[in-house]
Amino acid sequence: MEATSPTGEHPIPADALVTPHVHERERDDTVFAVLVAISFCHLLNDMMQSLLPAIYPNLKLQFGLSFVQVGLVTFAYQITASLLQPLVGLYADRRPTPLALPGGTLFTLAGLTILSLAHSYAVLLVGACLLGVGSSIFHPESSRVARMAAGGRFGLAQSLFQVGGNAGSALGPLLAAMVVVRYGQSSLGAIALLALLSGAVLWNVGLWYKRHGLVRLHNARRSAGAATAIDDRHATRGIVVLLILVFSKYVYLASLTSYYTFYLIHRFHLSIGSAQMHLFVFLAAVAAGTLIGGPIGDRFGRRYVIWLSILGALPFTLLLPQASLFWTGPLTVVIGLILASAFPAIVVFAQDLVPGKVGMISGLFFGFSFGMAGLGAAVLGWLADRTSIETVYQVCAFLPAIGILAAWLPKVEHRGAIRRPPPRPR
Repeated sequence: MEATSPTGEHPIPADALVTPHVHERERDDTVFAVLVAISFCHLLNDMMQSLLPAIYPNLKLQFGLSFVQVGLVTFAYQITASLLQPLVGLYADRRPTPLALPGGTLFTLAGLTILSLAHSYAVLLVGACLLGVGSSIFHPESSRVARMAAGGRFGLAQSLFQVGGNAGSALGPLLAAMVVVRYGQSSLGAIALLALLSGAVLWNVGLWYKRHGLVRLHNARRSAGAATAIDDRHATRGIVVLLILVFSKYVYLASLTSYYTFYLIHRFHLSIGSAQMHLFVFLAAVAAGTLIGGPIGDRFGRRYVIWLSILGALPFTLLLPQASLFWTGPLTVVIGLILASAFPAIVVFAQDLVPGKVGMISGLFFGFSFGMAGLGAAVLGWLADRTSIETVYQVCAFLPAIGILAAWLPKVEHRGAIRRPPPRPR
């Protein structure tokens, strides 16, 4: 791993930047200030981006969209991020670019501004794509920063990072109900200015990344061979199984994030504002589940968390299509808590399977989750148009059964162990 000289002309070995005792401190400490900063920026990023699905009922009425067209807006946003995130992560593994983090916020700013001014369906798609580009830059690099700042507590670090995004996704519908519904589509332009605040915080995170994170990344890569003793065949099998589990999780979550408000309005005759409040409660449960999943994985083993968090949701997803309004809310809360606890464990498990490729693996899994959510939204929109919105939830109820595949995950960790690199000889 190399850093760049102040002039930007000559590479400097990371070992030359610090003394040996700094290596020890950089490797072992959990830097909570950095984790809180990227979690806060994740909150702002995903809150701004979640405004798009939150205002779908308004856009559907204003532009006369079908469910397929609504799904294609989600698809345009998600597929852009899905295709670019692994490429961004792979590039960052080879050539770290700390200040790409604040730069990515400009795409989010542009995307929301275009959405606030859009007067045609084609312009809506352009704005959605720009939002996807912003996510494709933010997520892989921020996940790398979480790994750098973890100090061995990788599940906790991923949970803190991801819970910011989940909290932002939960606040998006609330912000839409309070601001966008009242002041209209043009208010998205004012909300987009939050991207400037995020960019300012990420500028400072980028400076820490350049001064300290590169050293930590160098130490982690040097000790990666001792971190995970597993052959390539088993690692590949594990990655494939994890991707299938991400498919089941995110297609089901797409059914709720994109169509839950329509389901509540159609079946229970709720107002748009009330339906968005129900969506906020569900997304808040997703945030809570994300925060819980990582530390539990650090303590008891990520394989067990993955197994229980996917398959464990099955009884509740089967009950949801038959539930009354009184029970629909609690069931979606339980589903959100259980399903969301899996993703921090999945990302860290995958990073452990392929040490030294943190950016690529983070980009692959974040990008794949975005892509599956977008593809799922488009397919489910087509299904809702052809049948009914209730049929969507009857079909999706069986997706968590795919969690049985967790039995084929390699056994690479020990209960209660937090993996840390061995001490350097003096």
